[in-house]
Amino acid sequence: MIGYITLGTNDFEKAVNFYDELFSSIGAGRFLESEQFVAWSTGMDTAGFAISKPFDGKPASVGNGTMIAIMVDSNEQVDAFYQKALSLGATCEGAPGLRGELSGFYAAYFRDLDGNKLNAFHMDMPAK
Repeated sequence: MIGYITLGTNDFEKAVNFYDELFSSIGAGRFLESEQFVAWSTGMDTAGFAISKPFDGKPASVGNGTMIAIMVDSNEQVDAFYQKALSLGATCEGAPGLRGELSGFYAAYFRDLDGNKLNAFHMDMPAK
């Protein structure tokens, strides 16, 4: 259902470099780009993630309560993606681990260079 999501940035080149490095760690590459917008995906039939200079020309800001979740294939990939984000300058918002009452929900949380909150997660829920 989701085609792509977009986050604003105040340092376009720095954000593009951050996400190029981060998303390459899970096999995602650019699929759309212009001087104002870049989007990444793992394939044309999967959801994408984009950054953009705000079209209204005003500074980008972080949405309180807004978070983007990136689904990966294993708990180990959650760990690696989180560590990659931190190595690129992201800040920790919650180390990798199982979360709450959802026994099979493993996630790690971080903020990108503009302060946007993201998480990487893997779900290994028991069959009902």
